[in-house]
Amino acid sequence: MFLRRRPLGRPVIRPAGAPLLRGALVGGVAYAAGRSSARAARREQDQEEAIADLQAQQPSTAAAPPAPSAPQAAARVPVAPAPVAPAPVAPASGGASSVTDQLVRLGELAQQGLLTPEEFTAAKATLLGV
Repeated sequence: MFLRRRPLGRPVIRPAGAPLLRGALVGGVAYAAGRSSARAARREQDQEEAIADLQAQQPSTAAAPPAPSAPQAAARVPVAPAPVAPAPVAPASGGASSVTDQLVRLGELAQQGLLTPEEFTAAKATLLGV
């Protein structure tokens, strides 16, 4: 009754740094994901503030023309509505820093596609007083 024994080989030694490396990798990925989502949330908040500021600057259209009666409406040819120009951005009394902030905000709105290049140029000219 001889029992066969496994040959004595070299024991498997795991490096001590592997769990630390894995933890650092997982932690780094989680940090980057959290930072990216926070940056996206901040960008969304800035965009909402810019939209609210622009809406507050636009004049209200409370005096809308009355709707024509049915026979008159049939006789008229439909006309496309005129494009609405952006409200001019008035320089604030805060000084040069507020003007630069408004220029930066206008640039961001133009990059996001919310302003056409013509609207951006007109708003910049009124902001600078040119």
